[in-house]
Amino acid sequence: MMTIAIGADHAGFDYKQRIISYLQDNGHQVKDFGTQSVDSVDYPDFAHPVASGVNGKEFSMGILICGSANGVAMTANKYQSVRAAICWNEELAILARNHNDANILCLPARFISYVLSEKILAVFIKEQFEGGRHQRRVDKVSC
Repeated sequence: MMTIAIGADHAGFDYKQRIISYLQDNGHQVKDFGTQSVDSVDYPDFAHPVASGVNGKEFSMGILICGSANGVAMTANKYQSVRAAICWNEELAILARNHNDANILCLPARFISYVLSEKILAVFIKEQFEGGRHQRRVDKVSC
């Protein structure tokens, strides 16, 4: 199975806790970078360590959760080898993995149900990068 980094701000805390259990129940190792409560916090404090760990290949992939997923995605995508994708349905998760070789899933907790987030996560973990013509494009992403 995989080693997965996860982080969330206060808006994503509840989903994060449930996702950690889901991942562990499915045999994955999980490193939790916080937050540890629903108290208001700053999302970059959790996005940076997850993205840094994925960027450095310490983790197979990452999961970031905040209210809209925009803030964590913007933060994570500052890292050279990170391709963080905001996914609010299963089709986007498939395309993010197949075509963009996304390695961090960003979930918008205030806009999707937990049940849907789990379905998106399952697809994101299962799908593989197709390579081919998509590799040429992915190679052009980093600055």
